[in-house]
Amino acid sequence: MEKLTVVIQPALGRTRLLATCGSEEILKAVLAPAAQAHGRAAPTLLEGLALWCQRPAGVVLSLGELRDGAALGLCDEFGFGGRTLHYHVDVCRQHPVVPRPRLAGVGDFRALRRAAGRWGGR
Repeated sequence: MEKLTVVIQPALGRTRLLATCGSEEILKAVLAPAAQAHGRAAPTLLEGLALWCQRPAGVVLSLGELRDGAALGLCDEFGFGGRTLHYHVDVCRQHPVVPRPRLAGVGDFRALRRAAGRWGGR
């Protein structure tokens, strides 16, 4: 069974998400900032994705600020990731990235792919 890995990176103006199943990218998204999301939005999204793929998801929460993870409802104020029947969260601290304007598409997902590869083997 191929592992389902979801990397979530909340940032100042957006939240980026990359989901992979094995080596295949199955979902890329740019969403509203974590502070604007409903408290159950991220957990519900992850539960739905796990149910859709019929396997639990390993989630990498790539944070610049711990409050972003708490706002998403995926970790506590101390930075410990949550765990449910459908997913478990590992928190990865990252340095702030200054967003660069993009011409097309949803942007550059190389950093999220690296995080998925690094954490995907768990």
